[in-house]
Amino acid sequence: AKLEALLVHWQALRRGNAGMPFSDDIDLRDIRGLCNEVIVLDVFEGPERFRLSIAELTLESADLDRILGHFIDEVQLPSPLDLLRSQCSATRESARPTIYRHIPRTASEDSYRRLLMPAWGEGQIHMLIGAIERQRANDP
Repeated sequence: AKLEALLVHWQALRRGNAGMPFSDDIDLRDIRGLCNEVIVLDVFEGPERFRLSIAELTLESADLDRILGHFIDEVQLPSPLDLLRSQCSATRESARPTIYRHIPRTASEDSYRRLLMPAWGEGQIHMLIGAIERQRANDP
Protein backbone atom coordinates (compact mmCIF):
# COMPACT_ATOMS: atom_id res chain seq x y z
CA ALA A 1 0.00 0.00 0.00
CA LYS A 2 2.89 2.39 0.71
CA LEU A 3 4.47 1.92 -2.68
CA GLU A 4 1.15 2.39 -4.45
CA ALA A 5 0.59 5.67 -2.57
CA LEU A 6 4.09 6.78 -3.54
CA LEU A 7 3.44 5.96 -7.20
CA VAL A 8 0.23 8.05 -7.12
CA HIS A 9 2.23 10.91 -5.56
CA TRP A 10 4.91 10.62 -8.29
CA GLN A 11 2.23 10.69 -11.01
CA ALA A 12 0.66 13.80 -9.50
CA LEU A 13 4.00 15.65 -9.74
CA ARG A 14 4.13 15.38 -13.53
CA ARG A 15 3.67 18.66 -15.39
CA GLY A 16 1.12 18.70 -18.21
CA ASN A 17 1.77 15.81 -20.59
CA ALA A 18 5.23 15.04 -19.21
CA GLY A 19 5.92 11.35 -18.74
CA MET A 20 7.71 11.95 -15.44
CA PRO A 21 8.22 14.73 -12.91
CA PHE A 22 11.22 17.04 -12.94
CA SER A 23 13.77 16.32 -10.24
CA ASP A 24 13.38 19.81 -8.75
CA ASP A 25 9.65 19.14 -8.19
CA ILE A 26 10.36 16.22 -5.87
CA ASP A 27 10.36 16.95 -2.16
CA LEU A 28 12.00 14.14 -0.21
CA ARG A 29 10.00 15.05 2.89
CA ASP A 30 6.87 13.94 1.04
CA ILE A 31 8.56 10.70 -0.03
CA ARG A 32 9.72 10.01 3.54
CA GLY A 33 6.18 10.64 4.76
CA LEU A 34 4.92 7.82 2.56
CA CYS A 35 7.73 5.25 3.02
CA ASN A 36 10.25 4.59 5.76
CA GLU A 37 13.03 3.30 3.54
CA VAL A 38 14.04 5.65 0.74
CA ILE A 39 16.92 5.80 -1.76
CA VAL A 40 17.94 8.37 -4.35
CA LEU A 41 20.33 7.59 -7.17
CA ASP A 42 22.07 10.07 -9.46
CA VAL A 43 21.99 8.94 -13.09
CA PHE A 44 24.94 9.35 -15.47
CA GLU A 45 25.06 8.62 -19.20
CA GLY A 46 27.96 7.49 -21.38
CA PRO A 47 28.66 5.11 -19.75
CA GLU A 48 25.43 4.44 -17.89
CA ARG A 49 26.12 4.57 -14.15
CA PHE A 50 24.16 5.11 -10.97
CA ARG A 51 25.44 6.66 -7.73
CA LEU A 52 23.64 6.20 -4.45
CA SER A 53 23.30 9.74 -3.09
CA ILE A 54 20.70 9.15 -0.36
CA ALA A 55 20.03 5.91 1.47
CA GLU A 56 17.66 5.92 4.40
CA LEU A 57 17.54 2.19 4.97
CA THR A 58 17.28 -0.18 7.90
CA LEU A 59 20.91 -1.29 7.61
CA GLU A 60 23.97 -1.34 9.82
CA SER A 61 25.69 2.05 9.74
CA ALA A 62 28.88 0.39 8.41
CA ASP A 63 26.93 -0.92 5.41
CA LEU A 64 25.42 2.51 4.79
CA ASP A 65 28.83 4.20 5.02
CA ARG A 66 30.29 1.65 2.60
CA ILE A 67 27.67 2.23 -0.15
CA LEU A 68 26.54 5.85 0.24
CA GLY A 69 28.07 8.20 -2.32
CA HIS A 70 29.45 5.35 -4.42
CA PHE A 71 28.57 4.07 -7.85
CA ILE A 72 26.51 0.94 -7.33
CA ASP A 73 28.63 -1.09 -9.75
CA GLU A 74 31.68 -0.50 -7.51
CA VAL A 75 30.33 -1.86 -4.23
CA GLN A 76 28.73 -5.04 -2.93
CA LEU A 77 25.12 -4.05 -2.25
CA PRO A 78 23.38 -5.56 0.77
CA SER A 79 19.75 -6.60 0.87
CA PRO A 80 17.30 -4.84 0.19
CA LEU A 81 19.33 -3.61 -2.77
CA ASP A 82 19.53 -6.94 -4.59
CA LEU A 83 19.60 -6.56 -8.40
CA LEU A 84 19.43 -2.77 -8.04
CA ARG A 85 21.71 -2.12 -11.04
CA SER A 86 19.42 -4.11 -13.33
CA GLN A 87 16.33 -2.33 -12.05
CA CYS A 88 18.01 1.08 -12.45
CA SER A 89 18.85 0.30 -16.07
CA ALA A 90 15.31 -0.89 -16.78
CA THR A 91 13.81 2.21 -15.15
CA ARG A 92 16.09 4.52 -17.11
CA GLU A 93 15.58 2.71 -20.41
CA SER A 94 11.79 2.54 -20.10
CA ALA A 95 11.50 6.05 -18.58
CA ARG A 96 8.78 4.59 -16.35
CA PRO A 97 8.56 3.37 -12.75
CA THR A 98 9.56 -0.22 -12.10
CA ILE A 99 8.91 -2.60 -9.21
CA TYR A 100 11.22 -5.36 -8.07
CA ARG A 101 9.79 -8.06 -5.84
CA HIS A 102 12.35 -10.01 -3.81
CA ILE A 103 11.38 -13.60 -3.13
CA PRO A 104 13.31 -14.99 -0.15
CA ARG A 105 15.60 -17.96 -0.59
CA THR A 106 15.18 -19.11 3.02
CA ALA A 107 12.35 -19.03 5.56
CA SER A 108 14.26 -16.59 7.78
CA GLU A 109 14.89 -14.06 5.00
CA ASP A 110 12.59 -11.05 4.55
CA SER A 111 10.65 -10.46 1.37
CA TYR A 112 10.31 -6.94 0.03
CA ARG A 113 9.20 -4.84 -2.89
CA ARG A 114 11.23 -1.94 -4.27
CA LEU A 115 9.82 0.86 -6.41
CA LEU A 116 12.08 3.02 -8.59
CA MET A 117 10.73 6.14 -10.27
CA PRO A 118 12.61 8.33 -12.77
CA ALA A 119 12.86 12.11 -12.60
CA TRP A 120 13.86 14.47 -15.41
CA GLY A 121 16.54 17.14 -15.18
CA GLU A 122 19.32 18.68 -17.24
CA GLY A 123 17.83 17.25 -20.46
CA GLN A 124 17.83 13.62 -19.37
CA ILE A 125 16.70 11.25 -16.66
CA HIS A 126 18.62 12.90 -13.87
CA MET A 127 17.71 10.82 -10.83
CA LEU A 128 15.88 7.76 -9.65
CA ILE A 129 13.82 7.87 -6.47
CA GLY A 130 13.24 4.59 -4.73
CA ALA A 131 11.34 3.19 -1.80
CA ILE A 132 11.29 -0.20 -0.15
CA GLU A 133 8.39 -1.95 1.52
CA ARG A 134 9.40 -4.99 3.57
CA GLN A 135 7.49 -7.96 4.81
CA ARG A 136 9.28 -9.60 7.70
CA ALA A 137 9.85 -13.35 7.50
CA ASN A 138 7.65 -14.04 10.54
CA ASP A 139 4.80 -11.68 9.59
CA PRO A 140 1.60 -13.25 8.22
